[in-house]
This record gives sequence, structure tokens and C-alpha cells, in this order.
Amino acid sequence: MPLNIVLIEPEIPNNTGNIGRLALASGSTLHLVKPFGFEISDARLKRAGLDYWQHVTIVYYDSIDEFFSKNKKGNMVFLSSHGTKNHWEIPFEDNLFLVFGKESVGLPKSITETHTNQLYKIPLYSPHVRSLNLANAVAIVVYEGVKHL
Repeated sequence: MPLNIVLIEPEIPNNTGNIGRLALASGSTLHLVKPFGFEISDARLKRAGLDYWQHVTIVYYDSIDEFFSKNKKGNMVFLSSHGTKNHWEIPFEDNLFLVFGKESVGLPKSITETHTNQLYKIPLYSPHVRSLNLANAVAIVVYEGVKHL
């Protein structure tokens, strides 16, 4: 039932640590695409991942291009506040890649414009909220997937 959680250029170590713990808890693989906004040895990353970090299955990539090159046959969906379909419409299946952008700006336009048919959002019901915290967004989508698999 494995899902793949992909973080494109994550910036906040605490989010990445929490997402690592979530990956382990859900049986998912964590894919981290550089550059990061922190050092992978950052104490905040380890603290958020607690003593679980050593057990998380993690794949590192030096760039977005490397990620897409190595996973070109992978089934992917992209999460963005610019999506037109809601996350509960994602066609979940084994080994699906759930791709999330960095905290400050989300996914690059090159991705959102190229993958419009695979672009999903988590609905927000307040005009005062621009987006959710990345770790919260990943948790919502991953456990929606777990429910369906």
C-alpha cells in the first residue's frame, strides 16, 4: 500500500521532520528534492522526527529534474492551492507519488502549468486563509489515501 510523499525544496526543518514521522507511520516513502532551506543534520529536523528518523525510508534528489528523470514512469498527483479538483478526488493507488511544493510559494509554475489534469487542492472555507501548513496538508492527503487503499 505504499504511497510516496514528495517534498520539492522544503524550507522548514520542523515540517520535514513531522512529515518524516508521518511517512513512517503510514508506511510511505519520503522523497526530498534539493535544495533544502536547512541542513539535513538540523537539530530541529531530528527533534520533530524524534527517534523515528533513522527508520524513515528516504530518497534524496539533487534537483527537480533528477526527481522527474528517475521517476518518469511513476503515477503522480500534485497538490497546490491552484488546483481545481479536491484532494478526495485523487485516484489513489499503490505507489502513487503525492507531490508538494515548498512552504513559501508552493509548486513551481512549470509544474502546475504542465500537470493541470493532475493538480489537486485541499479546500479552504475561509477567505482569510491562504494555505495550510505543509505538514498538516501532507497528513490530510496521506490519510485520505490510506483510507482508500
